[in-house]
Amino acid sequence: MSKGILKDIMIVAIGVVVIWVGLQVAFGTQNPFYVVASGSMIPVLQVYDVLIVQGHEPFEDIQVGDIIVFNRPSGHDRVIVHRVAAIIDDEPKTIRTKGDANPASIPGTDFPITKEEYIGKVAYTIPQIGYVTQLLKPPMNYIIIVIVIGIMIVKQMSKKKNEKELSLQDPFNQNDSQIESSVNIPELDKLEKDNVYSKHEESKLSEAEEPKKDSEDQK
Repeated sequence: MSKGILKDIMIVAIGVVVIWVGLQVAFGTQNPFYVVASGSMIPVLQVYDVLIVQGHEPFEDIQVGDIIVFNRPSGHDRVIVHRVAAIIDDEPKTIRTKGDANPASIPGTDFPITKEEYIGKVAYTIPQIGYVTQLLKPPMNYIIIVIVIGIMIVKQMSKKKNEKELSLQDPFNQNDSQIESSVNIPELDKLEKDNVYSKHEESKLSEAEEPKKDSEDQK
């Protein structure tokens, strides 16, 4: 795997982490989003509605009629979203909830709810987009990850191919040293040849002068 692909993956991963941490801080809860999984709150909340939960809402301020998200008191093994039906104790504050579609509160599920079980108050509802979460369950989540990585690899390979084609098509992208050498070498050869030629001409002149001098001496 090339450095470019690893860089893209790291940027995406860091971006997701930064956004998620930002949302946790903004809403005051480890998970600001919950998907309605049952019909106990119909017609107010439908299955696959996405809830945005405000964890900054103090448990002490929760009143009858508020819709809250909390861990199931018996075992803390499920997350429940129900409406507050009654405050059954003040010290410590303990409440009872009930699903709007349920005939009555369920012991161990709807009560007793204390600050320990409380997660947050429902602030916003986004209808029906919870269907998308089905894509994040195995094996679809792994398929999506593979597709994303595949797209990154193809993108990186295409980028390198385009750069290579541009370098081949660009006549000005030649190595400067090669151009200089192709120009400079003949010039050096020419200079060397000129020196040889000059020496040869000087020797010819000296040979021509010697017979002339001999002829003058004979006279």
